[in-house]
Amino acid sequence: MPLPARFGMLIQKQRKSSRLRRCPAARRGFTLLELMVVITIIMILATIAAGRYYQSVVKARETTLHTDLRVMREGIQNYTLDKECGPSSLEDLVGTYIREIPVDPTTGNKDWNISNEGVYSDPDQTCSGITDVHSSSDKVSPFENTPYSSW
Repeated sequence: MPLPARFGMLIQKQRKSSRLRRCPAARRGFTLLELMVVITIIMILATIAAGRYYQSVVKARETTLHTDLRVMREGIQNYTLDKECGPSSLEDLVGTYIREIPVDPTTGNKDWNISNEGVYSDPDQTCSGITDVHSSSDKVSPFENTPYSSW
């Protein structure tokens, strides 16, 4: 049974319109505006990530500085209690009280400021020596707002 002519024309129109919808030449890629928006969003996220990365690096260096100062101060105190005399240099602590003199994370060198105050920390102490150690950096902590040399 043959199809009515009207129905056949309707099918041909649908085929033409579906071909046009499938492969439109104007919709094959992204517009310049779309690309610019995506690139702008990526740049904003990268800027935020870089700032947080820098903060985490500074925080890690400060934590390392706190730990190194605590270990060296404990070594000075133990040396003074054992020998009844303060160490004359940080080299005296190496081996028994600390493994090695650490690198100052703020300066990148082993250039620590030492204090020889002549104060005896123990009544049995017979001579003075190093009583404290500080960083030689003149930078200020962005988190604590104090100079590293005062820690």
